[in-house]
Amino acid sequence: MTRRSRMGKLAVLAIAALMALPALAETPVATATFKCKEGKSIDATFYADSVDLGLSDGRSMKLPQAMSGSGARYANKNETFVFWNKGDTAFVTEGTDDKQTYSDCVTAK
Repeated sequence: MTRRSRMGKLAVLAIAALMALPALAETPVATATFKCKEGKSIDATFYADSVDLGLSDGRSMKLPQAMSGSGARYANKNETFVFWNKGDTAFVTEGTDDKQTYSDCVTAK
């Protein structure tokens, strides 16, 4: 095998590996259903860098992971919707005043 053909094969392998990265990022790493105060619930599908949420009020959204000092924090671009998760607990804050709209949430057992 010539040096040129080896380089060509390496380039093809590198391109294939790069094309596979988005698929890996979209593989769920965990799912959970949180039961919250006032009969509310949150269905969460966690990915390496984001979360898909299904809220009991009918809304659904995908949020990117955001900076957090403790636990996992996911927020929309202007941070008016934030989902916090630590262990088997979670809560949601909304608006510029960070009002908790889903509180005292724990994973359903």
